[in-house]
Amino acid sequence: MKFGVVVFPGSNCDRDMQDALQQDLGKEVIMLWHKDQDLSMFTTQDCIILPGGFSYGDYLRCGAIARFSPMMQSVIEFANKGGKVLGVCNGFQILCESGLLPGVLLQNANQQFICKNVFIKNDNTGALKIPIAHGEGRFHADENTLNELEANGQVIFRYCDEQGNIDSAHNPNGAIRNIAGISNKNKNVFGMMPHPERATSNLLSNIDGKKVFEILGLN
Repeated sequence: MKFGVVVFPGSNCDRDMQDALQQDLGKEVIMLWHKDQDLSMFTTQDCIILPGGFSYGDYLRCGAIARFSPMMQSVIEFANKGGKVLGVCNGFQILCESGLLPGVLLQNANQQFICKNVFIKNDNTGALKIPIAHGEGRFHADENTLNELEANGQVIFRYCDEQGNIDSAHNPNGAIRNIAGISNKNKNVFGMMPHPERATSNLLSNIDGKKVFEILGLN
């Protein structure tokens, strides 16, 4: 599997993602400039990643301008053909703005930027320690959309405590139903607020991020 990492003006986690994929996961990575459109070097077995940061300075809503970049038009087409796409933090916001994922990311409940380690879990795993760093990471959707996400198994990660218990006390941003990450119906587009690329190195004494890529089938 080959990876493309899109670089927007304001991206600040693109090189972190590149290093994690290349050095820690041993993957081939191609950096993609937001003004380009060519994805012909990728097949639907590959993955395009939208990294964290502050694309276009987070003017308007987070991700609202990036959604209209030339590269995103190609990413949308790639996803609609079945190609894998992962959006992390600001990338998650862009996926929601583009309509590739439902819902919206609102300002954190405490109205402050949060940067710390949290625990998240998938239905099939125990708790994973993954860092977050965001000011607008509170996932929200209407009840019908939420129920549909639950019914289709599209909630891929929820915030929890170190033992895997899901409760409001360990929800860092007030996300509805403790949702930290979701997928589309076809399970080829993924969005999450925590940063798995910041937890793939033994030098950081945390490699739980590798398990995230495994869970998403991106290993």
